[in-house]
Amino acid sequence: MSFYDDPKNAEDYIEIAKGYDGAELIKLLEPHLETGSSLLELGMGPGVDLNLLAEKFAVTGSDTSAYFVNRYKELHPKANAIQADAVTIESDNKFDCIYSNKVLHHLSDDELNHSFKRQAEVLNPSGIILHSFWFGDEVMKMHGMTFYYRQIQDVTKRIEDHFDTIDAQKYDEMDAGDSFWVLARKR
Repeated sequence: MSFYDDPKNAEDYIEIAKGYDGAELIKLLEPHLETGSSLLELGMGPGVDLNLLAEKFAVTGSDTSAYFVNRYKELHPKANAIQADAVTIESDNKFDCIYSNKVLHHLSDDELNHSFKRQAEVLNPSGIILHSFWFGDEVMKMHGMTFYYRQIQDVTKRIEDHFDTIDAQKYDEMDAGDSFWVLARKR
């Protein structure tokens, strides 16, 4: 059972995360992705970014937490949301884009490498990825979850077998320079 399958933990997260969304990240997709393109969000949580993405794209939300997926489907009965993890991405569908906002930081080095390989497999030709991470070098454990802070060059090196980096930049989420994003196209 994932941490967020516990309704109290999930609802606590929803309360803490109020006011945060990936609107600025999502704007980065617009020059590279046509309106109506298919998009998979990894780690949709309560669906804040998924709702924003759905304004322009044909979205599928995914999360390892059955609670988050079921909660979202109850609020949005016509939504396409699946229970899947960011490593194996168990889907037979192909997508034009895969997006995550501070999700892949839970993956170990091996899991992250496998995820990027699998993302390339489920993307259409010339598909793109956009992922954000916490910037740094530390590994933190909290509530049974592990958080891997990463460097830009670490992530761009990990994707180079499957993707060409379009751009990667640091940005401020809670503190100056605490985050970064990577945008890349499938080879």
